[in-house]
Amino acid sequence: MAKRTMVTKAYRTTIVRDASMSYVPVPFDPKTVFGKALPPVKVTLNGYTYRSTICTMGGVTGIPLRRSNREAAGLEGGETLRVHLDLDTDERTVTPPAALVKALKAAPPAWQRWRELSYSHQREYAESIEGAKKPETRARRLQAAVGAIRARPARTR
Repeated sequence: MAKRTMVTKAYRTTIVRDASMSYVPVPFDPKTVFGKALPPVKVTLNGYTYRSTICTMGGVTGIPLRRSNREAAGLEGGETLRVHLDLDTDERTVTPPAALVKALKAAPPAWQRWRELSYSHQREYAESIEGAKKPETRARRLQAAVGAIRARPARTR
């Protein structure tokens, strides 16, 4: 059996934060290092690791740094630190809350559209619903998620 080599990259950078938006700048060509322009990566900051994808927005290449990940890493934004990236080759799956599964299956073709969503989109919907503190907020987010997912056009392959 061939040994799998881990593709990694470590560098120092300054975390960018503008109001509620934060990201980790990527000062190199991801395709050269990871073989893809938008590779999935495991990001380690301050000893905390999370999964994300390198992306380019407005001509800037970076990795989104959600508030939950920033806080878990003990960061405010603006810190200069060492970033460690590993190409994420693990399967990416999201286990949706049971109430979301039930609601999606009751609203055809929502369940099929859910299955077509990217890992990141599935994760965002699931975390939004699970993160609601009040039952009425959870119900409102659940209803909004089902409506948005159901309205998506079918993916063509």
